[in-house]
Amino acid sequence: MSRPPISVRRAGALDARPMAELLNEVIAQGGTTAMTAPVTGIDLRDWMRTPKSIWHVAECGAEDESGALLGFQWVEPHPQHGESVAQIASFARVGRTGIGTGSALFEATRAACARAGYFWINAEIRADNEGGLIYYQSRGFETYGHIRGYRLGDGSTVDKVLKRYDL
Repeated sequence: MSRPPISVRRAGALDARPMAELLNEVIAQGGTTAMTAPVTGIDLRDWMRTPKSIWHVAECGAEDESGALLGFQWVEPHPQHGESVAQIASFARVGRTGIGTGSALFEATRAACARAGYFWINAEIRADNEGGLIYYQSRGFETYGHIRGYRLGDGSTVDKVLKRYDL
């Protein structure tokens, strides 16, 4: 299977609804995100207003699917580490992973984080999310810690692996 051409751009308010739909597919599938409750486009628009947050979308550039949302990624200041550390979240359309979406998104996000003055990027990945762990490792993130028994919104618990990428 050939990889479709992928274009990445900064996300805007009009992207919030399709991003919420994609995220809700990921949440419904389970096992890869710590989020357990559906989100709305309004939720994402509110999150996009976080000072110093950076949002990117990846779209298919193939003629027959031009503009189809393949994934999105955002960073915002880490709540404990402060304004110089970006907390990252990455999401790809269910069934459309492994086609270069994450690579394209991270290149844009990494460059934008450096321009915004972040020193490093923090990723918190569910320990049972093998694909997520591989993705961040392949981008150059290094493990620096763990969170044991993290309580999800539905009451279940998971462990998380903490990874960092120095800019």
